[in-house]
Amino acid sequence: MSISSSLTNALSGLTAATRAAEVVSSNISNAMTEGYGKREVRLSSNVLDGRGSGVRIDGVTRHSDPVLLGSRRGSEAALARSSVSAQFLTDIEAAIGLPGQPGALTERITQFEAALIEASSRPDSPARLQAAVQAASGLAEQLNRISDTVQAERLRADQAIARSVDQLNTALDQVQDLNARIAQFQGSAQDASSLIDQRQQVIDGIAELVPLREVPRQNGMVALFTPGGAVLLDGSAAEIGFSPVNAITPDMTLGSGALSGLTVNGTPISVDPDSGPLAGGRLAGLFAVRDVAAPEIQAQADAVARDLIDRFADPAVDPSLTAGDPGLFTDAGAALVVADELGLAGRIEINALVDPGAGGGHWRLRDGLGAAAPGDAGNATLLNALSDALTAERVPASGGFAVARSAIGLSGDFLSGVSVQAQDAAARESFDRAQTETLQAAELQAGVDTDDELQKLLVIERAFAANARVISTVDEMIQTLLGL
Repeated sequence: MSISSSLTNALSGLTAATRAAEVVSSNISNAMTEGYGKREVRLSSNVLDGRGSGVRIDGVTRHSDPVLLGSRRGSEAALARSSVSAQFLTDIEAAIGLPGQPGALTERITQFEAALIEASSRPDSPARLQAAVQAASGLAEQLNRISDTVQAERLRADQAIARSVDQLNTALDQVQDLNARIAQFQGSAQDASSLIDQRQQVIDGIAELVPLREVPRQNGMVALFTPGGAVLLDGSAAEIGFSPVNAITPDMTLGSGALSGLTVNGTPISVDPDSGPLAGGRLAGLFAVRDVAAPEIQAQADAVARDLIDRFADPAVDPSLTAGDPGLFTDAGAALVVADELGLAGRIEINALVDPGAGGGHWRLRDGLGAAAPGDAGNATLLNALSDALTAERVPASGGFAVARSAIGLSGDFLSGVSVQAQDAAARESFDRAQTETLQAAELQAGVDTDDELQKLLVIERAFAANARVISTVDEMIQTLLGL
């Protein structure tokens, strides 16, 4: 082997060792970086005219496990959806209030019942009559607050959908741009690993919003599809459309057109959280809250409000009433119209006839809503009838409650149903979180092993020293020859 060949081989070895050291250094420094794929330099023998001519750098390989990556993304999407559901149900449970908590629905009914009993023991006491009226008003206001919370949660979900759609569109545009840059880099034989890392992080963010499948395309590009069949990106990014609202009332629904669905490139798609093209992930969870879970809870709250109105609008309870007259509880001051039950929990209030602040008199709680003047101050018949009506067991006319209950029993069923859903959602969230953390840990284990990288660095240092020694020896030989 000639001196020039030895020098060429050593110089190529130094170049390869330097590039390998850079890659190992990058691996170690990014061992904990999210989305980073371990790199490895690809080397091969450089042969010229049948003779070895050093080492050639073929490129840098970025390692990743597409199966594990897809599983982790799917698990993160499921976690995002279950987290939305769990948080919503927790908020509704808090709005209804747990037994024993001040202001809870069951506590309001208990206070009203106790106030009626106290008033019946001293029907001549204006203070006790006033306390019973205030307790009734507090019960109606608690139902108002529950309804307001449900609609506030729907509005919050609608606004979160809008933010998520904006985030999704921005991310899809970023992936499209990164695809083009990666293809350009690979076409010019440049290392595109850092761009691929960046693209993976962007796609991870998309996968939390919408479950997806990543399909490789030529020149390092990728296409993105949802399991439901929607094309998010294949060459060009899809445009997702959504129109948020500024306020939501119980009658506003997707079916009526008052609330927006989603469009893909201008074409409406189903937003069914279980079977739609974008089913799964945070977006599906938000649509499930806005269009399914919240309306169901609103319907149950309305059923509790209707039950209260029906109990005290019966002329058999208050003989001063005639059929069709509003009772102690009203629909915004009027008698209940069954066809207008939707949103009743937000409108229920006490009859102005017993409210001194509205020009009424609390004595009508004792003498009858239809009484023209105060009657016998010692007559507790009506107060006892009101108390009996509150505790009587009856089957609610709506809300899916099929078992006869007292007013407090019905409110307990209402709370129990929400609490069971909240517990189920929390359990699902816990399962999804554990699964996600397990897959994340498995992905990290398949990533950069710092011990292995340090061992490689030692080998690289020895190779660098060996090639440097060859160059030094060649230099000494040349200097010797020149000195002859």
